[in-house]
Amino acid sequence: MSEIHTRINSGEQGAQSELESEETSIETEDVCPECGGHTQLDAEHGETVCEDCGLVVEENEIDHGPEWRAFDASEKDSKSRVGAPTTKMMHDKGLSTNIGWQDRDAYGNSLSSSQRQKMQRLRTWNERFRTRDSKERNLKQALGEIDRMASALGLPKNVRETSSVIYRRALSEDLLPGRSIEGVATASLYAAARQASNPRSLDEMTHVSRVDRMELTRTYRYIIRELGLEVAPADPESYVPRFCSELGLSDETERRARELIDAARNDGVLSGKSPVGIAAAAVYAAALLTNEKVTQSEVSDTADISEVTIRNRYKELLEADGVPA
Repeated sequence: MSEIHTRINSGEQGAQSELESEETSIETEDVCPECGGHTQLDAEHGETVCEDCGLVVEENEIDHGPEWRAFDASEKDSKSRVGAPTTKMMHDKGLSTNIGWQDRDAYGNSLSSSQRQKMQRLRTWNERFRTRDSKERNLKQALGEIDRMASALGLPKNVRETSSVIYRRALSEDLLPGRSIEGVATASLYAAARQASNPRSLDEMTHVSRVDRMELTRTYRYIIRELGLEVAPADPESYVPRFCSELGLSDETERRARELIDAARNDGVLSGKSPVGIAAAAVYAAALLTNEKVTQSEVSDTADISEVTIRNRYKELLEADGVPA
């Protein structure tokens, strides 16, 4: 027994002495051998330099970082070679493994029947593991709906990301009981589009959604109130570039439409009016003033607004601008 205790004690003393020697070596590495000052790594020149006397302690050091430079987060994500960046648009944030649907090996050759059956079983179990509970299945369905509607409406990636974050917050705060997944997803996308100053009208949202307008507006008001989102009223000018682009109108017409809206705002004409109707009427009136050929029917189809509304609003805009209708 005494021999065993002696061996254990000697082993502990040896480990402690090794640890102390490592700590001493680490401390001496940061100390200048010339003046005893603190040394610092100069990554740009690959040298270890004393901060006090300027002595170059080591040179030609190996840089273990990447060989590329990035000046913002998006550039860093695009240049990094360690996998795709995480995204809120996928229920697992893009961190899980996907098994491709092509039944081919790495050389492009077709798999045998037994291998195809094995790969199909692996795909099935992979999907089951990716959505382990009801919340993940809910999130997967909702984010798929958001991506489908955003693609149909031509909304950019930042709007999809924001709407995914809004839906995740609603799900985490238990706002979904009693409401449909499609309704909350549509309301989240509608709110995100307005926050990003790239709004869509309620009629446009209803066309691509699986819920009616009444359910959309009711769910939208509920989500905004419960989550405390700050969404400014839709600005008619935010619709103008899209309408002009779809109608093939010039930049001069777009600029003139903005001027008409500004004049109407200063005159108090916009109060209580639909921003989509104001924007459509401004585009039609600007096209008339710049001698571009566009009909009320074409503007009505593009803006999804009635021709009667366009006729009434464009006269009000011309009067506010001092132009005889």
